[in-house]
Amino acid sequence: MKTSAKRVHKHVRLDGAKLKRVQRLLGARTETETIERALDRILSDDEKNAIVRKAYERFGRSGITIEDVFEKV
Repeated sequence: MKTSAKRVHKHVRLDGAKLKRVQRLLGARTETETIERALDRILSDDEKNAIVRKAYERFGRSGITIEDVFEKV
């Protein structure tokens, strides 16, 4: 998911071990790619969460009730 083609130069202090761990998890080749992929994943998750929140709100307003027939909840 690309949000902008414009790149900016930033200087940040990061935990090197954490960055390398995320790099392995994401399968990124470079640290820059690692950060880009991590940011993309966060933005994607936020979009998904917004959709779920909207659906949850619609469900709540629908008046439907759920009965726990197994009495587990």
